[in-house]
Amino acid sequence: MPPLPSSLPRICVALGLSNPAQLMRVAEAEYKDGNTFLEFRLDYLPDPGAGVDLIRAFRRRYPDAQILATCRHKENHGGFTGSLETQFDLLDAAGQAGAQAVDLEIESAEKAKPAVSALRQSNSLIVSYHSFRSTPAPAGILQRLSRIPADAYKLVTTANKPADVLRLTGFLKTHRGVPLICFAMSEAGLPTRILSPAFGSPFTYAAPCASPGTAPAQPTAKLLRSLYRCDKLSKHTRVYGVIADPVAHSKSPVIHNRAFQARRIDAVYLPFLVAPPQLGEWMKLAAALPVCGFSVTIPHKQKIGRYLDIIDPLAKRVGAVNTVWRKSGKWRGTNTDVNGILKPLSRHMRPAQSSILIAGYGGAARAAAIALADAGARITITGRNAARAQQLASVVKADVVSLKQAQNQEYDALIHATPVGMAPNSPASLFPSRVPAEVVFDMVYNPQETLLLKHAKEQGAAVIYGWEMLLEQAACQFEIWTGEPAPRTVMRTALEQALLHP
Repeated sequence: MPPLPSSLPRICVALGLSNPAQLMRVAEAEYKDGNTFLEFRLDYLPDPGAGVDLIRAFRRRYPDAQILATCRHKENHGGFTGSLETQFDLLDAAGQAGAQAVDLEIESAEKAKPAVSALRQSNSLIVSYHSFRSTPAPAGILQRLSRIPADAYKLVTTANKPADVLRLTGFLKTHRGVPLICFAMSEAGLPTRILSPAFGSPFTYAAPCASPGTAPAQPTAKLLRSLYRCDKLSKHTRVYGVIADPVAHSKSPVIHNRAFQARRIDAVYLPFLVAPPQLGEWMKLAAALPVCGFSVTIPHKQKIGRYLDIIDPLAKRVGAVNTVWRKSGKWRGTNTDVNGILKPLSRHMRPAQSSILIAGYGGAARAAAIALADAGARITITGRNAARAQQLASVVKADVVSLKQAQNQEYDALIHATPVGMAPNSPASLFPSRVPAEVVFDMVYNPQETLLLKHAKEQGAAVIYGWEMLLEQAACQFEIWTGEPAPRTVMRTALEQALLHP
């Protein structure tokens, strides 16, 4: 019985393709990109036996490659429809062809324990469990798995909430001595995929760049290696992140991870999917991981305050927190959106005594209104809902006008703080004909050039892109969290590339 190789890379690229020639092409492309540990899913092929031949040919061509062979049965969320005996024969043949390990699902293993023992005589064996709906108590699952002698166990669930992430990461931390591959599928489970090797898992799984993955929300190996540095993380790595719902679109992981890398800080910044009712769960997860600091965005900026120990006066006045960190055992909150607004605007004008029209009345508009009122600007609020515009205006002693009235006046600057014009509804603008300002700041950053900014340019106005606010508020967050100057050039380049190649 060969043991599971201790030198396995931390990332295994799962290859689930139905065409043998395409499978070989994708495997070669991943290998040449530096991914030497590959999972060949025999059950995806019309003839699983062809996968055995591919493993033999691939190992002959790339002898240093390490291969995991899997042939999961259809009734266990795989694609294999043959007999149990044939399934075992295929896995054994894959091992003889050069696979360093084979993966057998617990359901098949439990039906043929003598065959499992025979399979393990000549193959390094991983026995796996998958839950595609939820995250049951992992202790019971591991107990079930452990009844089958194996070289490693794979425990994969589906995360639906932060409590699921907490359950799995905590379990993995307390079972470091067990060869346990443990993480959760789904968007909510992405942090577990990234962190699991740091918490003791031998490896995690990734999708190839050129084809879909084999599980929900499976990130590419390139993303895991280059952005999250999954293979470099350890139990000492500081964890940061962003909480939002939805969160997959966020560019903050790109900005902050590149900044950590540029400053050689042992830290990682992750996207955490947190639904509105799950903030309490999130704070328990943040304390347990532990998370050193996190960004807060829609829909949590107002409600996160109730979970914090200290909120600075400006954030209290704005009524929204977008930056949280822990110091001396206390959670602290502030709002860096204010800097994100003032700094880009100040490059084009002096806010004091300037006439500024703010379109919108949500959290971003409120931050802009308070920041600019403090800077001495003369503010006017507009929007589609006059009552809500009036509520914000009363806070900063501003005027209120309708959109039609605003369009017929002239302002030094317009700050657009609504979602109008945001992808996928890009061909839209609150000012479809005339843009009533000399400087136009659109907080929407996707697309980079909104219809509003396009019209403003055509009229000869100076424009400020939404990504400038995103970049500046992120730079302030970085400095709060680390105490070091933000590498703004690196952060800007990373953001620009992310916007060009989403």
